[in-house]
Amino acid sequence: MSRRLQLDITRMFADAVGKDFGVSRDEVDALEPRLKALLQGLEAKRKGGTLPFYDLCDAEDRFSRIEDYAAKARTKFKNVVVLGIGGSALGAVALREALKPLHWNELPDDKRDAPRLFVPDNSDPELLAAIMDICPPEETLYNIITKSGTTGETMAAFLAILTPLKEALGDKYREHLVFTTDPAKGNLRELSRTEGITSFTIPPGVGGRFSIFTPVGLLPAALLGIDIRKMMSGVAEQRERIFNRNFDENPSVAYATLQFLSNSVRGQNIHVMMPYSNAMFRTADWFRQLWAESLGKRNNLKGDTVFTGPTPVAALGATDQHSQVQLYVEGPNDKTFTFIFPKHYRRKVKSGKHFPDMEAIDYLAGKGMDELIIAEGKATQRALTSAHRPNMAFIMEEIAEDTVAGLMYILEAATLVAGGLYEVNPLDQPGVEAGKIATYALLGKSGYEEERATIQKEDEREARII
Repeated sequence: MSRRLQLDITRMFADAVGKDFGVSRDEVDALEPRLKALLQGLEAKRKGGTLPFYDLCDAEDRFSRIEDYAAKARTKFKNVVVLGIGGSALGAVALREALKPLHWNELPDDKRDAPRLFVPDNSDPELLAAIMDICPPEETLYNIITKSGTTGETMAAFLAILTPLKEALGDKYREHLVFTTDPAKGNLRELSRTEGITSFTIPPGVGGRFSIFTPVGLLPAALLGIDIRKMMSGVAEQRERIFNRNFDENPSVAYATLQFLSNSVRGQNIHVMMPYSNAMFRTADWFRQLWAESLGKRNNLKGDTVFTGPTPVAALGATDQHSQVQLYVEGPNDKTFTFIFPKHYRRKVKSGKHFPDMEAIDYLAGKGMDELIIAEGKATQRALTSAHRPNMAFIMEEIAEDTVAGLMYILEAATLVAGGLYEVNPLDQPGVEAGKIATYALLGKSGYEEERATIQKEDEREARII
């Protein structure tokens, strides 16, 4: 891996945490033929065009159009509101938190070089209403993101903001909308054509949770003034590694293999991602969807019922040393841990020397908060290792465009490898679709009458409410 982004897998192995809890090298070697065949299959699909997310870093023409649009929009709008959910929202928040100053939206206008970014990633009416309260339509750009153009939460929010937008701006409301959607079909594509609304396309074959490097993630990033070229250079650098057949040189294969063996052989089915950085916490949140939705499946590729999949958890260091680490160190040994450790923090805060006679706190005087959190991270890693809890760490030279994007790309690639090891389809989400169908039926959407009747019949059963 690049020296700016490394994966330390030392403490996932038996020689670090004990043979009953850590992976053995023999187990990794036994999977080698299967891993090579899996990589060969993925590379063939990539070359055949069925896995286009691997090569999104080559889309030079798309980058230029995004950059040109964003440069103009940054001078025109004070607010950007992304209306999307799940994979259409989590990436934008992760990039804002990682690559802009924390509390970006709270900074005064003269302290920001780009608009505020709001992402109401839920259908909670109080959340959207609160954003509408502080984002006047005449100062706001609304980025509507849905590939199908039918996502209920997104389209409901879109219809909700249209009323005040039209009332405030009349026919000029179109200038305050930008769509990110399918290139050829769907409701937003049709509205883009008929209403003359600017749009960007999500490439066919790229699903929502793998869309961070399409306009789904790149447009909000560019609107914030984030250098998307540097992001994609980080992706391109990692692409050189993810098809390497050598386990010790391929971070995505190493990550997926170690997590799979920990889960399938030792029952460690909870995978905690714990960045020691507030800026990277939303990346862990983004990863939760990627890992859970891709690997949590009822049926395997043969159609057998397997109910497989690890449970991803996002934690935050050092905050969760004081809330969850007690469980992690002394509770059930059913977890693996992935730390994200920045070597260097972008801001420095140093403790002053105010109470020299108080030895219990004087040891902190003159030390930086970065020294404290780095020490806490190493201490937690040591405590987990001593307690036989397998853990690994992504080590970032700094939190920057190339390292953040490179990390996210490695995790995307690892998800495809893990899908092959679990023998499930990591690109579908039938459980999510079932919920969507029930929602459509409950809201009276045409074509779902039979499902609605079934739900009503079930609701007629005597409720047991205490």
